[in-house]
Amino acid sequence: MNATMPAGMKRLDLRDKKVLVTGAASGIGFACCELMGARGADVIVTDIDPEAAAQASGKLNRAGMSAQALQLDVGSRRSIATAFAGIETLDILISNAGTGARIPAADMPEEDWRRVIDINLTGGFLAAQEAARRMGTRGKGAILFVASIMGLIGGGLYPNAAYQASKGALVNLTRTLALEWADRGIRVNAVAPGFVRTPLTLGLLSDPEMEKAILASTPMGRLIEPVEVAEAAAFLVSDAASMITGVTLPIDGGWTSR
Repeated sequence: MNATMPAGMKRLDLRDKKVLVTGAASGIGFACCELMGARGADVIVTDIDPEAAAQASGKLNRAGMSAQALQLDVGSRRSIATAFAGIETLDILISNAGTGARIPAADMPEEDWRRVIDINLTGGFLAAQEAARRMGTRGKGAILFVASIMGLIGGGLYPNAAYQASKGALVNLTRTLALEWADRGIRVNAVAPGFVRTPLTLGLLSDPEMEKAILASTPMGRLIEPVEVAEAAAFLVSDAASMITGVTLPIDGGWTSR
């Protein structure tokens, strides 16, 4: 983005911003890294799989972007603290890493419940806490949680109680942190995607009947692409959204409007 561009476009520019993305080696996380890197951000690609993170950051660097890789397991407090220890300042956090447990609630083992809550909710909170400590010293920052439409409605096409509970909690955590950290200049928002075509949904979408059911419940009649979530995320963390905080934006082709 150059000086001849309209002021509104310049506010979408992420040049000189340092962005950390969790669960960033593929899917929505990598799409965020790629788009934000293309808009000038210095990207920290984090993932539970250090080799996958290195491969993803290497791809960005070969494309002329600025990226580095870090191993980060959001299900581990120690791993989160270790990853953030070498980061002095941060402008943007995209808290994307997550998991689910497609098990009927009556049959769900406690360990599966705790695993999902630890990764999706507690891990997201701890990462946001670490990020806010580095943003607060500068009086400005943006945090974005990747929630889900399953955090906005009571149920989906299959049982996934822990996932739905954790994503619903993320929606309210977004509001809570937005209010608490507003006086620090830190904005906190979330996106709530519907069904996105990613490596994590390949197994689910391999069932033609399941894909048919998903499309039937989506007024726009198609699956979401990762870049469509990344575009919304990039807007919400940019200066173009400087007075938007505490918001959860559905990206669902109209699912939650039914």
